[in-house]
Amino acid sequence: MDSRGCALGGVFGLLARDTGGMGKAEKFSPVRSNVVTPESPEAVGAAGTRAGRRRSVVWRVLAVPVAAAIALGAVGGTASAAPSKGEAESLKSRAQGLVDAGYPAALAAVTDSKGESAGVAVGKGNLETGQVPPMDGEVRIGSNTKTFVAVVVMQLVQEGKVGLDEPIETYLPGLIKGEGVDGSKITVRQLLQHTSGLPEYTDITPGRSDIFQIKDHYAQPRDLLDTALGKPAQFEPGTQWKYTNTNYIVLGMLIERVSQRPVGEQIDERIVKKLGLSHTYFPAPGEEKIRGTHPQGYHLNGEGKLEDITEMDPAWGWAAGAMVSTPSELNTFFQAVLDGRLLTQASIDEMKNGAVDASSHLGPGTVYGLGLIGTPLSCGGTSWGHGGTIHGYQTDNAVGPDGTAVTVAVTALPTAIADQNNPESSAKEKHQRNKDAVDATLCHK
Repeated sequence: MDSRGCALGGVFGLLARDTGGMGKAEKFSPVRSNVVTPESPEAVGAAGTRAGRRRSVVWRVLAVPVAAAIALGAVGGTASAAPSKGEAESLKSRAQGLVDAGYPAALAAVTDSKGESAGVAVGKGNLETGQVPPMDGEVRIGSNTKTFVAVVVMQLVQEGKVGLDEPIETYLPGLIKGEGVDGSKITVRQLLQHTSGLPEYTDITPGRSDIFQIKDHYAQPRDLLDTALGKPAQFEPGTQWKYTNTNYIVLGMLIERVSQRPVGEQIDERIVKKLGLSHTYFPAPGEEKIRGTHPQGYHLNGEGKLEDITEMDPAWGWAAGAMVSTPSELNTFFQAVLDGRLLTQASIDEMKNGAVDASSHLGPGTVYGLGLIGTPLSCGGTSWGHGGTIHGYQTDNAVGPDGTAVTVAVTALPTAIADQNNPESSAKEKHQRNKDAVDATLCHK
């Protein structure tokens, strides 16, 4: 992560530019990437059904050797309601364009307002074996974790257990203090929208050190906070906006203090189980492997080559960026955030209407709400989502005005595939391709 996040790659936090080290390639079995034709009966049974969704869905694999496309049909839905074949093909083309730009693999899913989806998986899920990436494989979702945390906080607000405009000192007495930092002057709302002025911890942990040397290190949340509070405040609370991961470390602590339960458990009970998500989780302490079928993630090593960094301890991201999910399940989650399945309309309005100008950091016209990013679409209107970055994986996602959701995940950071002779502008250009894919899909181009 890096407090400058988007300044380099246009990312939404958990930015990694460090290099070095040696690692191992982990093999996996892509159970949902069998190469079959649309007409083949094996296509229907390749992945089976996923229970607990709003509708029962079946993955159909429309694969070719280096590019696989999937489509989901919904029981009880009409054929015309699902994303069209043309949209699926367009998504596949955009994903292939990302691979052509240098990403090892790209996985994407588009979900309409009725919960019916189409998606793709292209490139190489494993650079060592050349194996295709799994359909809707699990990926580390980085700062998308922040929206899960924000939803739990908003639910606690609805329950009368937390006040948005209460100082954090009320809930974590004596904890948030330092040079220019006073917990009695920082509200919960300011933490959610990055206007608290708290100092950033990720420029030190993991910072610019060799990520391959520290990727297995475990860090406790209090250590992350202490690292941040060892530096002066960035500005007076409420006077500026700056994307800062420390805000969500504090919000994770808030959730645990108020609920008296671990933040990961609260996310699981209040969101994941409620939505029937079977591949979305907050890793347990010390958990380094990705549980389900997944593409490998890659990062630049000290020799300037892409190296497998799939296995790592994401504890340094914690409530700011530790979670794992899949493209289609992220779509389901973000749709649920906005359609009333998880929050009251008043809470949804609060999350969006509380948005502040973030254009200096996230791009022209962009705003940051309470754990949500609003982005102007090229076809008009605003999309709402977040996005996330952690070594090995970049995800970009949003929900459009008509309820369509799209998630695009790639298996390296824009900085890792950038031209190292001109890394900053190259990384920005690489990441713009990801954002353009989201925009084009939501605009049904």
